[in-house]
Amino acid sequence: MTTYTATERRSHLLAAAGQGDAYTVKNLTATIEVAATTTQGRTINFGYIPSNARLLGSSRVSWDDMSNAGSPTLDLGLGAVDGNLAQADDPDALSNGHDLSAATSDALAITLFADYGLPAWDFVASETSDPGGVLMVYGTVLDAATTVIGTVTLEMNYVLD
Repeated sequence: MTTYTATERRSHLLAAAGQGDAYTVKNLTATIEVAATTTQGRTINFGYIPSNARLLGSSRVSWDDMSNAGSPTLDLGLGAVDGNLAQADDPDALSNGHDLSAATSDALAITLFADYGLPAWDFVASETSDPGGVLMVYGTVLDAATTVIGTVTLEMNYVLD
């Protein structure tokens, strides 16, 4: 029999730290109504999370059908706040290609299972260390403009070490 050991995504320093609030699930929930004429390239600011937030696989994005012509998509990314990222913002750091022309849909906000539990800063391409502070969670409408008014909701679940 073969035994597989999971990789636990948390700081080994917590065993002695005694932080009572560590690993309490936190949540950023944001809902926005998107205009019927939102052009491609437009960004949606959902809010802010700590750069060291460990993002959970239960995070989801939901949306209404926002197109009766064309196929707009939504990418979810992370951006700098007060210039805290050494590299550029990453517009598809979390996931990409969510089809906004699909009727009342939802999907995982983080698409790669292997990324569950990683700190937010580690999703940003080319970042090699925690920049500290907070990161902006945002979406970008791509591939076509929206043609129908609709709602987008992001539920970002995370824990802090």
